[in-house]
Amino acid sequence: MSNYPAEFQGFAVEDVAQWDHPKLTSYPPKAFQDNDIDIEIECCGVCGSDVHTVRGSWRPLASRVVVGHEIIGKVIKVGSKVTHHKLGDRVGVGAQAKSCLDCVRCNTDNEQYCKTAVFTYNSTYPDGYISQGGYASHVRLHEHYAFPIPDGIKSEHAGPLMCGGLTVYSPLKRFLDTARATNADKDVTVGVVGIGGLGSMAVQLAKALGYTKVYAISRGTSKKEDALKMGADSFIATGTEKNWQGSYSDTFDLILNCASSIADLDLSAFLSVMKVGGSFTSVGLGPADQSFSVSPQTFYKNSSNMGSSLLGSRLECIEMLDLAVKHNIIPWVEEVPISESGVHEVLTKCENGDARYRYCLTNFHEAFQTGKN
Repeated sequence: MSNYPAEFQGFAVEDVAQWDHPKLTSYPPKAFQDNDIDIEIECCGVCGSDVHTVRGSWRPLASRVVVGHEIIGKVIKVGSKVTHHKLGDRVGVGAQAKSCLDCVRCNTDNEQYCKTAVFTYNSTYPDGYISQGGYASHVRLHEHYAFPIPDGIKSEHAGPLMCGGLTVYSPLKRFLDTARATNADKDVTVGVVGIGGLGSMAVQLAKALGYTKVYAISRGTSKKEDALKMGADSFIATGTEKNWQGSYSDTFDLILNCASSIADLDLSAFLSVMKVGGSFTSVGLGPADQSFSVSPQTFYKNSSNMGSSLLGSRLECIEMLDLAVKHNIIPWVEEVPISESGVHEVLTKCENGDARYRYCLTNFHEAFQTGKN
């Protein structure tokens, strides 16, 4: 442990006015607890949440924040009460860093909904420490929120699964389990709206989970070829197909909205193509000032439901990783070496919608002079 750092290093955004100009900085980690582990980071995926956070789209930005919550790295320190991990393990970290692990939500594998949850960055611990994320040399957090990465997954592919993959896996798995609880052979059709970072992984995971038919849904046709390569059975371009609602009436058991903005999303149109009792579930999170608009009369026409989903549980993440290995699920990732210019590049490209379909920051050992132990 002679090279163990007293401080961590990371690329931080200090002000929303400079959201796309991160600076390399050093900072003290949070106080180490008995259930904590320290992870030396190898790579980190780039999530749309990173952009929303540094731009202040959801909540005020702390005075200095390192974002990133699709982290892959090696365990280099374990607390005295740690049971899930040992030194040297390769683990992944998503968007959550802590919960009480003692409430009814935590005790029913719904810990992502814990009312005292602390998220991986720009979130406040009980002692006032502001959590710092994965565009960094290291991260420290409760062991429950670090997940073992199977040998069959490359680190740069595992990263995007930690948030983006888990965010779509949880509602896909829960809906399918419920739908087939009384009829294991039931045909279940899902439509994935928004073929970006989340949607691209939703298509792959839905196919692997066993949905009977998977539709990729986008405004235009520019992503049609890619979506079909990802495994979609069919593609709907709502902006160019005439009377698409009439053509797909009574088609969907589930529509999973992965679009990063709902400013122009016609919710009534999507609800109109649901089967009786079908569900519209939204996981895409746009700016906080956006909201859905729909008439209550829309719902009674087919007894459709509307809901949302947040992240996923530890159990679901481990299931998802096993599924990814079994079905050789590989997120479509572009690798970018981490640096001030590299972080600037991925943040601005994500903001402009240029990702095809996920970025992963790499070369952490070179950037931070780690990986020597």
